[in-house]
Amino acid sequence: MKQIMLHGANDWRLDDIPDAQPGPRDALIRVAACGICGTDVSYVHLGLIPGHPIPLGHEIAGTIEWLGEEVTHLSVGDRVIVCPLSVGEGPIGTGAPNGGLTPLFHIPDVANGRRLFTIPEGMPFTTAALAEPLAVGMQSVNQSEAKPGEKVAVFGCGPIGLMALATLADRGIDDTVAIDFSPKRLELAKMMGARHVLNPSECDVFEELKRLHGTAPFMFGPTAATDVYIEASGADSVIRDVLQKGRVDGRLVVVALHYRPVPTNFVDVLMKQFTVRGSMEYPQRFEDAIELLERRDLSGLISHTFSLEEFGEGLAVLEGSKDCGKVMIVMEDAR
Repeated sequence: MKQIMLHGANDWRLDDIPDAQPGPRDALIRVAACGICGTDVSYVHLGLIPGHPIPLGHEIAGTIEWLGEEVTHLSVGDRVIVCPLSVGEGPIGTGAPNGGLTPLFHIPDVANGRRLFTIPEGMPFTTAALAEPLAVGMQSVNQSEAKPGEKVAVFGCGPIGLMALATLADRGIDDTVAIDFSPKRLELAKMMGARHVLNPSECDVFEELKRLHGTAPFMFGPTAATDVYIEASGADSVIRDVLQKGRVDGRLVVVALHYRPVPTNFVDVLMKQFTVRGSMEYPQRFEDAIELLERRDLSGLISHTFSLEEFGEGLAVLEGSKDCGKVMIVMEDAR
């Protein structure tokens, strides 16, 4: 059996691995599609090895090939989405002994009923594999507590920012502005429901936000009246600018990974009574993401598909292209 394994910094390999030895509470999944994302890129560069090579892959959809005797709520042949919450030593595909970039995936403890979710009838595997990144973007909207009638700006239109925009549109929050340097990604943002798009290379973003969202009073001069900011770009300057230029009682949710300390003027936070929240993982109901995929066709976000053997090419596109949408690994027998 083949598996993408990380052996060290920038040292990933398509390894031969032993056959799985599943237990009575486990399942074997014949993987059809597995997305790759910025987290995978980060792991490849960091090479975090907790005593063993790391199997990658956490955005997984496939078919149940085998079930342990204690798993009673599913059947062999069911088409399923994997929720990669913590199992064993950590979340699936990001440090645990299990990862989805393999044709046959061993997933422990599915008997608890919160690991596998049935794919809606007629939904392609590649669309189903969007559930995990959609759940991440959805959780950022949950953390923002955005409501219809509020004004929202989303910085960064990679897959997570785009998923946040799709969630906002699905909830009737339609006064949204998407910000990114890529014209292609801004087109995807419009597809996801953004009312306006801004390219920072072509305008002063916060002056444009004043024009689009109006202004709110502040003792040192009016600010943009944007109520909510979702930071999905990973650019440190966004956090500084939002706190400096955002409105009184504004809200900022950080869903992008910022590995380095970000200098922050907490006088801005204090004077504006600004709320800053992080966003991690998924909604309490993972099914919320699957149900949104039923209501809205997000398959247009998938810009590239590769085979397992072409993982390196997919990784290069993901890291090197600022225009790509979702990059998906599709197993040969599911293409």
